[in-house]
Amino acid sequence: MNWRRIAIPVIILLAGFFLMRLLLNSRREPQSRPAAMRSRKVQSMVVQLGEVPSEIISYGRLASSQPVVLFSEVTGVVQAGTVPFQPAQSFRRGDLLLQIDERQARLELHAAKSDLMNALATVLPEIKVDFPEEFPVWQDYFNSCNFKECLQPLPEAANQRIKLYLSRFNVYKLYFQVQNLEIVLEKHRLVAPFAGVIRSADLREGSTVRPGTRLGEIINLEKMEIELPVPAMDAQWIDREKPVRFTSSEIAGEWSGRIDRIGKSIDERTQTLPLFLRIAGKGHSELYDGVFLRAVIPGKFIADAVSIPRQSLVGDRSVYLVRNGRLVLQEVEVARLETDRVIISGNLAAGDTLVMEILQGVSDGLPVQAYFADSQQQGVKE
Repeated sequence: MNWRRIAIPVIILLAGFFLMRLLLNSRREPQSRPAAMRSRKVQSMVVQLGEVPSEIISYGRLASSQPVVLFSEVTGVVQAGTVPFQPAQSFRRGDLLLQIDERQARLELHAAKSDLMNALATVLPEIKVDFPEEFPVWQDYFNSCNFKECLQPLPEAANQRIKLYLSRFNVYKLYFQVQNLEIVLEKHRLVAPFAGVIRSADLREGSTVRPGTRLGEIINLEKMEIELPVPAMDAQWIDREKPVRFTSSEIAGEWSGRIDRIGKSIDERTQTLPLFLRIAGKGHSELYDGVFLRAVIPGKFIADAVSIPRQSLVGDRSVYLVRNGRLVLQEVEVARLETDRVIISGNLAAGDTLVMEILQGVSDGLPVQAYFADSQQQGVKE
């Protein structure tokens, strides 16, 4: 009985072992299947060749092309003009900004005119006797002299003898003295030579000034310009005949301008040329002195080219195309590299499907499916 208790479990174990070996030997290795490559969708565009305009984008601040610092050239007390002489005060052309007490200068002018008229009165009888044909000319000039109007130009002497008479009675000397005093009198009145705004006012009404005293600063709002730094390599692309478009992140709107002049000296630190532009017409009335502007400067046209987004460029001179449902890396000729786009002038054909988005971890031959943001290109075959 004891041997049966031992033999039966052993037989069962041996049978189970051989059965397991039989099952393992009869199992077949499954055949491996190649992994299916999934097609990836990529945003694309259809290449259309033509004339592509280049452009240069730059930034700068708008400023008056004619800031004027006012200094007094005479002595006296400052008096009010027709507009308040205060910072930020606007004025029009011809407005009286301020004046300096002119009473003393006016009296000196009247005294000099009186001396001139006295000299003319003395020489007139001499001219009437010796040159009666010239007398009406000098008589009329004498009659035109008065204390309310500026002196008229002195008549030309008909001959040397009349000139001698005029010189002997100091007519020429007194005439130029009157002219000088008229200029001095004008300097007592500061009249606006243009429409603008007062940037600073150093003195107020009642202040006493003397020659050399600073009165303030005004700026011309009729002529506004902007200085733009342009890379020296971009200067050859600029088209000076076309208008420049301006926009601002601070003020809503768009403005137009023209290139006024291009500098001839390159900044050694930035390798840029200064470009000066004027805002056209009166369209800058809503702009302010010092506002920051973005300028789009039109450049020359590039024939048989296409403009693509900057992110479409792979490296320095390659792009991805979609051909027969797969990616193809294509080397191209870059005519111009701009801020947000690239102009391609070679190695692309009309009708090519160009990938527009940035692709990472891809290579030639990857299955892709092109889709187009422009609905007009949906029917194009890759």
